Amino acid sequence: MTHTLAPDAGPRSDDLARAPLAALMQDAARVRDMRWGRRVTFSPKVFVPLTRLCRDRCAYCTFATVPAHLDAPYMEPDAVLAVAARGAELGCHEALFTLGEAPEERWPAARAWLDAHGYDSTLAYLVEMCSRVVDETGLLPHANPGAVTGDALARLRAVAPSQGMMLESLSLRLHEQGGPHHMCPDKLPARRLATLEAAGELQIPFTTGILVGIGETFAERVEALHAISASHLRHGHVQEVIVQNFRPKPGTGMHRAPPLALEDHLRIVAAARLILPPDIHLQAPPNLVDTPEVLLDAGIDDWGGVSPLTPDHVNPERPWPALERLEAGAARAGFTLVPRLTAYPEFVTDADTWLDPSMRFAVQRRADAEGFARDDTWAAGADIGIPARFAASEFPRRAATRGRVEEVLEGVAAGQEPGEDEIVTLFSARGDAVEAVCALADDLRAASVGDDVTFVVNRNINYTNVCTFKCRFCGFSKGPLSLNLRGAPYLLTLDDIATRVREAADRGATEVCLQGGIHPDFDGDFYIDVTKAVKAAVPEMHVHGFTALEVSEGARRLGVPLADYLTRLREAGLATLPGTAAEILDDSVRRDLCPDKITSDEWLHVHETAHGVGLRSNVTIMFGHIESPRAWARHIVRTRDVQKRTRGFTEFVPLPFVHMAAPIWLQGRARPGPTFREAILMHSVGRLAYRGWIDNVQVSWVKMGLDGVKAALAAGANDVGGTLMGENISRAAGASHGQEMTEEGFRAVAEALGRPLRRRTTVY
Repeated sequence: MTHTLAPDAGPRSDDLARAPLAALMQDAARVRDMRWGRRVTFSPKVFVPLTRLCRDRCAYCTFATVPAHLDAPYMEPDAVLAVAARGAELGCHEALFTLGEAPEERWPAARAWLDAHGYDSTLAYLVEMCSRVVDETGLLPHANPGAVTGDALARLRAVAPSQGMMLESLSLRLHEQGGPHHMCPDKLPARRLATLEAAGELQIPFTTGILVGIGETFAERVEALHAISASHLRHGHVQEVIVQNFRPKPGTGMHRAPPLALEDHLRIVAAARLILPPDIHLQAPPNLVDTPEVLLDAGIDDWGGVSPLTPDHVNPERPWPALERLEAGAARAGFTLVPRLTAYPEFVTDADTWLDPSMRFAVQRRADAEGFARDDTWAAGADIGIPARFAASEFPRRAATRGRVEEVLEGVAAGQEPGEDEIVTLFSARGDAVEAVCALADDLRAASVGDDVTFVVNRNINYTNVCTFKCRFCGFSKGPLSLNLRGAPYLLTLDDIATRVREAADRGATEVCLQGGIHPDFDGDFYIDVTKAVKAAVPEMHVHGFTALEVSEGARRLGVPLADYLTRLREAGLATLPGTAAEILDDSVRRDLCPDKITSDEWLHVHETAHGVGLRSNVTIMFGHIESPRAWARHIVRTRDVQKRTRGFTEFVPLPFVHMAAPIWLQGRARPGPTFREAILMHSVGRLAYRGWIDNVQVSWVKMGLDGVKAALAAGANDVGGTLMGENISRAAGASHGQEMTEEGFRAVAEALGRPLRRRTTVY
C-alpha cells in the first residue's frame, strides 16, 4: 500500500493539504474498504421542517426565515403526522426533524404559538411530535435540536433512536463582524462541543459534521475533524460525520460567495476518512455535487437521507437524485446500495447500550438481522407477496459481482469449505451478490441431487399443546392457566393418536411426525407408548418423532442414560428424529429466546447419540427473531461438525420465524421474522456450507408460501417437505398458508420451474 501521510504522527494538516489528491483519495478509499467493504448506505426518510424560525442569523442559510413568510410559526401536528404516514406508505423508515434553534427566544410569534398550543418550548413540542410519529406511524425520528443541554438530549433520547448537530466549524473568526456566524450564539464552538460531549455521556448515537467553504481554512477544517474524533474516542457515540460543501444561495448574505470547488471538497472528504476513527461512517450529500459517484472515490460510505416525498429543506434548490440513479451509480462504481435506519447497525445491534428502552422495539421491528433497514414488507407465514426481483422468471441471474462475497464464492466454487467468517460474509450479500450466491447454490444443487423436487406424504400429530417450558417464541404451547391464549389446552389419548395414524394411512401417508409440548404429567414411557400405538395402528408407518427436548426430558424423567432411552424408542418403532427444538444453536441467543430449554451442547449431544444408536434426524434452524448472522453461522458450523462424525443428518430445514402470535413479538422483544432476502439466503448458504455433507435442503411451504417455495427451489433447495395433514404449530404462531398441501399443489410448483416432482421416503 502506498502511504501519502506520515504514519508515525498520523494525518497532519500540512500533510493532508500537500498530498496529491488522487493518492489521498486512494488511501481514504482503502481505509473505507477495509472497514465497511463495498457498501454505500442511505436512509429512506421524510423531512419534517418543524419550524423554520431560528434565533441565529447564519449568513448562508435559506432554511431560516421570518414569521411574515410563513403561514404559521410551527408545522401543525396533523401536518407532521400526515407527512410521516405518507412516508411510511412509500417505504421510508426515518422522520428527520429539522428546525431552527430556540426561535421563541427571538420571535414573539413563536412564543405565542407555543403558549397557545400548551408547550413551554420548541424542545417540548419536538419531543411530543417525535413520540407521536413513532406511536402513530412507526417511523423512527432523527432529531436535530441544535446546540442544547444534556437534559434536552436526554428527553429526546426517549423518543428518538438517534440525534444530530452539525459542528460546522471551530473557527472563532467566523463569528466576527461580517462573518457567516456573526450573531449566531448557538454556533459558538464551546457551545457545540459541549452538546457533542453531552451526547456521548448519554450514549446517544450521534450524527455531526463540518460545513466547508464558508471562510474557514483547511487547517481549521482538520481541527474540527480532530475534535470530533477525540469526542468519539472518549464515548464511542459518533455514528456518522457529514462533510457538507457550501453552495451559495440567493437571498442570503453569502449569495455572492463562490461555491466550494470540487477538488477542495474531495480533499477534505478524503482527509476526514483518514483522520476519523474507522468505525465512524462518513457521508457527503449526493445532491450537492453533480456526479455523486465521485464521492465514493474519496472514501465515503453513506449518502445520507434520500426522500421519495419531501425536498431537502436546507438545500431546496438541489433536488435529491432519484434512488434509481444512486443505485445505478453505486453499481457502476462497484458498490451495493443498502438502506439503513436512523441509527447505524452497530448501535441497533447493541440496543441495550445505545437505545432507550422505550425505543428498542420501534427500532427492532424495522431492522434486519444485521441492523440495517428491512428492505421488504414480506413476513414468514403471511399472505404478503414476495419481492419482485425474486419472483422474476430469470431469477437467479449469474450476476457479476466483486467484493468480499465474491471472494468467498470463488473459494466455494473451487471446492473450499466456508468457515464461520466466510458464512457470515455470504449472509451479508445484497443486490447482485444475493443472486450470485443463489446461482452458485442452484448449480451445486443440480450437481449433488439433480433436478428432482421431492416431497413426502405425511401427517403431523401434535398430541398436546400443554408445556412446562416457556419458550418465548412459541405461540402453540399453553400452560394450565392460558385458556385466554390462542386455542384451549388439550391432550390426545393413545386411541386418538392411533385413529389419526390410520386416517393418515388411508390417505396415502407414509410418515407421521410426532411433536408436542412437554406436559407436566408425562414420564419417559409416554413417548414409548405413543410410538408403540402408532406402530400397532399401522405397522409400516414411519415414525418421525420427538424433539431433542422431548427425548432429553424423557430420559431424565425415567432416570436412564440417553443412549439407552433412545434405543428403547428405536425398538418401539421410532425411526427418525425431527431437528426442531434447535432454534439457534448459540447459547448467547438461547438465554433470551428459550432460557429453560436444553442448551446447544445438549441438542447436539442428543442428535449425535441418536445417530450412534441407528436413528437418523435432520437439522433445522429457526431464524429472524433476536439473533444475528454470526449466530446462524455458528449453528451451521456446529451441526456440520456433527455430520462429519456421524453422517446421520438427512436434510437441512430453514424455518423462518413466524412472528404474528409469538409471545416474544407481542412483548415487543423480537424482529418480525427475517426479510425475504434473508430467508432465501438461508437456503442458499445452507447449500453452500453443507456441501458434501448434507445433500438435501428443504423449504417450508407453510412459512415461505408457494411463491417463496419457487424462489427457494431456484436458489439451492430441492425438497418441499411434507403434505402436513393437520399442521398446527405454525398456524398457532400466526401462519396463514394453510394446514395441508396436496401432491397436485407441489406438482404445480415444480412444473412452473420445469422440474419433475418425486415422492420420497422420510430418509430419502
